[in-house]
Amino acid sequence: MPLTLKQSQTVAALASHLCDFLPGNPHPFANQDISFAGIALDLGLGQYWTSGSKLPAITQLFAATLERKPERFCDLVLETVRRGINYRTNRGPPITRQEMARLNDLVAQVGFKIPELHDPGFLKGLPSAPGEKEKPEIALDDLREHFRQVRALDPVPRGHEFERFLRVLFEAFDMAPGSPFRLTGEQIDGSFQFQGEVYLLEAKWQDQRTGAEDLNAFWGKVAGKAEWSRGLYVSYSGFTQGGLEAFARGKRTNIVCVDGLDLHEMLERNLDFREVLQHKVRRAAETNQAYVPLRELLP
Repeated sequence: MPLTLKQSQTVAALASHLCDFLPGNPHPFANQDISFAGIALDLGLGQYWTSGSKLPAITQLFAATLERKPERFCDLVLETVRRGINYRTNRGPPITRQEMARLNDLVAQVGFKIPELHDPGFLKGLPSAPGEKEKPEIALDDLREHFRQVRALDPVPRGHEFERFLRVLFEAFDMAPGSPFRLTGEQIDGSFQFQGEVYLLEAKWQDQRTGAEDLNAFWGKVAGKAEWSRGLYVSYSGFTQGGLEAFARGKRTNIVCVDGLDLHEMLERNLDFREVLQHKVRRAAETNQAYVPLRELLP
C-alpha cells in the first residue's frame, strides 16, 4: 500500500536524522558493512538502495522498506543504530541521548516502537549533547501505569489522585512542584517551575468539558498574583470550543491548557513533558490561544 503523506513526511525526517549515522556507500578500502548500502544488502533490501546523492538514497531505502517490507523496517532502523554507534564512536562525535530520543519519536510517528532503543540501560550509556543539561531518569512506564490507575478510580477519590499524579509528573521532569494551598476565598491546586518561571496549577477531572467561566476564574487567580506568575489548566475532559473562543476575546492569556488526550499522547509517545509545555507556551505567545492540541503542535 502506498505511504500516506504523513508517513512520507515522517520518513523524510527520519532519513535526514539518520544521515550522519553512517556513510552512504563504503570506502573501497573500508569495512563494506559500515554503510547504508551494506546494511541494505545484509537485510535483503539491496533492491531499494539507489546510487546517487546520499540523502535521497537513504530516504528511498526507508520509504520503500516501509511500503513494501514493513516487517523489516524496525530491523533497518536498529541495524543503522547498531553500526552507527561503532562508526560514530571511532569517527566522532558519538551518538547522543538527544539524537536517540528524536529517533524514537520519529519511529513512533510511523507506528512502530523498538524496545531495544528504549532500554534505560542503553540510553543511560549514551552521552548528552554538548551544552545539554543532563535530564533526570524518567520512569515513563510507571507514569503510564499511574495514569491508568487514576482513570479506573471512582469519581470522589479520582480528583485527589489526579492531582497526585500531576505532582509525580512534575517531579519526574524536575519541575519542582509545590503543594496545594489556600488563600482567602480561593484554592490553588499547586505550582511548579518551568524555564525559570513559576506556574500555578488548576486541575479538574470531571465529565463535562471546561468552559469560559472556569477559565476566566483561573485567569483571575493568576492575574491576582505576582506580575510574572503564569498558569497551567489541566482538564481531563478537555475544553469547550465556545469557552476557548470567549476566553480569548479581549484579553491576553496568562495560562496554557492541557487535556487528558494530551497527557495520554505524551505518555504513549514517550515525549518530554517540558517539550510539550514549551510548544504550548510558544503557541500561546504567538496566537493568544490558551489551548492547542498536542497532536497539532507535535504531529
